[in-house]
Amino acid sequence: MSNLLSRSQRVYVGSALVIVALVIVGASMPEAFGNFANAALERVSHYFGWLYLLSVFGFVIFLVGLAFSRYGKIRLGDPYSEPEYSFFSWVSMLLAAGFGVGLVFYGLAEPVLHYLHPPYNDMPGETAESARYAIQYSFFHWGVSQWAGFSIVGLIIAYFQFRKKSSGLVSTVLEPMTNKLPKAARQPTSDALNIFAVVATVMGVATSLGLGVLQINGGLNQMFGVPDSTMWKFIILGVMCACYTMSSYSGLDKGIQYLSNINMALCLGLMGWVLCTGPTIFILNTIVVGVGDYIENFIAMSLRMNPFEDTGENWISTWTVFYWAWVIAWSPFVGTFVARISKGRTIREYVMGVLIVPPLLACGFIGVFGGAALHMELFGDAGGTLTSAVDDNITSALFTFFEMMPFTNVLSILAMCLIFVFLVTSADSASYIVAQMTDEGSLEPPLYKRLSWGLLISAICLTLIVAGGLKGLQTGSLLAALPFVFILYCMIFVLCGELRADRRQMLLDLHQKYESKPVGADAFEARDIFHNKWEDDDDDDFEDADYEGTRASSRG
Repeated sequence: MSNLLSRSQRVYVGSALVIVALVIVGASMPEAFGNFANAALERVSHYFGWLYLLSVFGFVIFLVGLAFSRYGKIRLGDPYSEPEYSFFSWVSMLLAAGFGVGLVFYGLAEPVLHYLHPPYNDMPGETAESARYAIQYSFFHWGVSQWAGFSIVGLIIAYFQFRKKSSGLVSTVLEPMTNKLPKAARQPTSDALNIFAVVATVMGVATSLGLGVLQINGGLNQMFGVPDSTMWKFIILGVMCACYTMSSYSGLDKGIQYLSNINMALCLGLMGWVLCTGPTIFILNTIVVGVGDYIENFIAMSLRMNPFEDTGENWISTWTVFYWAWVIAWSPFVGTFVARISKGRTIREYVMGVLIVPPLLACGFIGVFGGAALHMELFGDAGGTLTSAVDDNITSALFTFFEMMPFTNVLSILAMCLIFVFLVTSADSASYIVAQMTDEGSLEPPLYKRLSWGLLISAICLTLIVAGGLKGLQTGSLLAALPFVFILYCMIFVLCGELRADRRQMLLDLHQKYESKPVGADAFEARDIFHNKWEDDDDDDFEDADYEGTRASSRG
């Protein structure tokens, strides 16, 4: 088969067969599939929770250090290239790709759930203290750490795709390592890496789409009495696929960009309405206090586990470990998409933009909706109605909240429109990226691949929902993320080597061009580089005395 199919077709067919097999197994044996999902979720969380926490924290440290290092000025593209998208469109597409549906799903519900059931059982629930703690942990889950997982993959892909002019595939990034394998094993290994990246991406995207489908079904049930059933979930996915297909014909520069801008406008509009008509001062105070608590306790929250106590493990597996696994599983998609829209930006601009702007907007969304909900419970007349609704059915939490505000129906319809457009945008951008990954990294993958991947993503999404509901979606991400953690470590290792080589080559080029100490290098760095170059080239024209004279004149 490998001799009959091209490389791109091998990856396309192989990854599609894996997804089709999972759909068939899940559809034919939903109960067994669900039981396996429950057992796998518990085992992976128990044995590898520490790995997820340590990895994501390490990504944050690495990215911040890289941004402020001497490599921060390297541009993701040609030396004098400019960004292709405006800052607003760039941030809008980052949000739509990164956490649009998930943020709307959890933005209000998570603070309320933490208010009811505080993290690690640290305090009694339904108190002012637990409310403040709830905002702190909600900010943590949707802040810098989440975007570090997306950003690290995006940076690596963008660097190789636009700086090194390679395909930007996982296998291409890891070529310095796979080239050391026996020749017969190189191509199968590269294909396996690409197939796994595609499968991990599909599972991560299916989780996000599944959350959106559950929430739309919950909203329709709350407003119009539509049954919360598999048939209606299938209908929602079908309508989404039809809209996504129309968007696919428009391409990245029109369809996804326009939809992302609509998302941003709807999101900011709903936030502004709740902020202005709700307890404005309380919400603003909540955001400020939450950011302060988040910054103050960031390291402790990032590395916290309970090895000395028999409590809290279920909470961390349900929340932090699931979030980080979801991020890692989704990182090939979001990272590749972020790379595609970040061409022309420097490493420092990229890291600071991705790690600051989207997390700030996410914390603002959570602070507005979560803060208003907590105010209703602490000081308003909610009387436990909202907390009970969230605890009983998280999918309808947002719509129960809107019932307590003016213009309930208008807000609920706008919220469903926001979720739906996020779904279409996520499906469109995900199918684009997966098609790119199965077409040797082409920036313009064929339409048939984009459409077929949209259908397969929807199919696995419905399978996970039917087999395990929310827990099935969580398990899909968790299992896909585990092996990809180790692939990420290998990619980071290769990136560091390429950055050093890139820096060395720039210094050598500058020296040869200007025949003096390279701009931006200190004397010791230049001396070491030129000394090694002389040894490698065995160039007798250079003498140590001449070099010392050049170095002295450069200092002068």
